[in-house]
Parts: sequence; structure tokens; C-alpha cells
Amino acid sequence: MKLLRFGNPGAERPGLLDVQGVVRDLSGVVADIAGDTLSPAVLDQLRAIDPATLPAVEQPGRLGPCVAGVGKFVCIGLNYSDHAAETGATVPPEPVAFMKATSAICGPNDPVIKPRGSTKLDWEVELAFVVGSHVSYADEDTARAAIAGYFVCHDVSERAFQIERHGQWMKGKGCDSFGPIGPWLVTADEVGDPGELAMWLEVNGKRYQDGSTRTMVYKPAFLLSYMSQFMSFQPGDIITTGTPAGVGLGLNPQVFLDVGDVVELGIEKLGTQRQVVVAAP
Repeated sequence: MKLLRFGNPGAERPGLLDVQGVVRDLSGVVADIAGDTLSPAVLDQLRAIDPATLPAVEQPGRLGPCVAGVGKFVCIGLNYSDHAAETGATVPPEPVAFMKATSAICGPNDPVIKPRGSTKLDWEVELAFVVGSHVSYADEDTARAAIAGYFVCHDVSERAFQIERHGQWMKGKGCDSFGPIGPWLVTADEVGDPGELAMWLEVNGKRYQDGSTRTMVYKPAFLLSYMSQFMSFQPGDIITTGTPAGVGLGLNPQVFLDVGDVVELGIEKLGTQRQVVVAAP
């Protein structure tokens, strides 16, 4: 099942993508794709609905972030062996975690805003997932059952802010528009093994990232179990799981984004995103 949100920012409506690729309006069934809507019981209710009985949306227009009301946006760093190698780092013995601001979340095709003073704006295609049940001190099986679904995340990063401005990574990770998610949330049962998904990213038509979740070191269920030892998770919280090789920072010479650049990215089974880089107002 593919769940999505469509409409103008702040006025998105919940939807479902049927097997013919038609958006169906879910606003008569659920208030939004958020929180309690992502519980196993509600997802089962949505699966039981014949999509043909839902209103078709002829022109859905803008797609919004596929999850609303996110409480926590947790990110995992250096979690792909090939990406760690290209940046001269080693895979850590335990996952490295940091947070993005929830204000960074935007739609999958919304513009990426180049912040004022930015000199090293970079890209990262990532597999993300959303929690559908309360999780605390969970074992791996419990954590796996609590994952409601998966989606594409673009972990946009400003490397000078992240690395050269001292302190934690969040300075270069949480800027407005640095967290496009979507186009849709694909429920866990439809994704199957999240460790076997091809993923890619292109800038201005040139492919820079061409990898797979097979090189992911710490897998989603382990990550949720691990992170739940430090904090509880509630329905609607999201975790993004790291990126494969091919980021601008790791190239020789390095390549970074500028105003007017077009970024396209996608993950097998989860859809694609497209963003144009614009200047901060």
C-alpha cells in the first residue's frame, strides 16, 4: 500500500496510490497520514478498502511530505561501508546518530533552498522509515514489527556548516528544505526486505550515486531497536538510515550544488524525487 499527501503546504490531504497509479482521496477515512493513522490496526483497515470506492483525484498537483506531524527526525551517519570509505572514515562500532530539525521536512519535489553563506551544499539519497507503534527498549523483532513503512529521503547537507563550523553535525543538516520525504510511504509488507533495494541520485542528469541498501551496515530493525535504548519512539517518528557512496564531499575534485541545479533521486519500490536548488530569500 502506498500512502501519500497532496495539496499546498499546510493544507495537504491524505491519499492512496492505487495499482493503476491513480491518487485516491482518503480524507473521508482518515484525517492525515500521521501518528495513530500509522498503527497496525488502522493500516489493516485501509488495506481492506477497495481503492475504487474512494474518490479519484484527477489533478493532485503538489505532493507533500508523505508523513505529517513528525515528532522526531533521527538520522544515522556513516552507515554504508562504501560511503564511509569514500570520506576517509571507518564504520563505527555502534551507529552514529544525529537529529534533523522537523522544520527541514518538505515535499519530494519542493525546491531545495541554498542557505545564506552556503559554499558546500551536498546530496545524499537515503532509505527512511516511519514508526507506527510506541517503541521503548525494544528487541529487534519488536522493532521490526513497529516499522509502518519506508520512503525516500534526501538528506541534504551543507558540509561547511557541518564540518567546519564546530560542534555537532546538526548545523549542516537541519536547514529549511533539507529533508524532502516521499513521494509516498510504502507499507512494510509491500517493501519486503529493505536491505535489497537499488538506489540512485543524479545532478543535472549526471549520475553520482548508484548504490544499494545491500551496503548498509546497520539495518532498519536493528537501528530502531538500538535507538530505543536511548529514547522512546512514538507513531509518526522517522529514522533515515544513511547513504551509499557518491556524495559530492567524497569526489575528487569535490562537487557541490548551486542555485539552478536539478537533483533527481530514487529508491527501488519507493518512487522518485526531483528538486531544483534555489537561493535563500
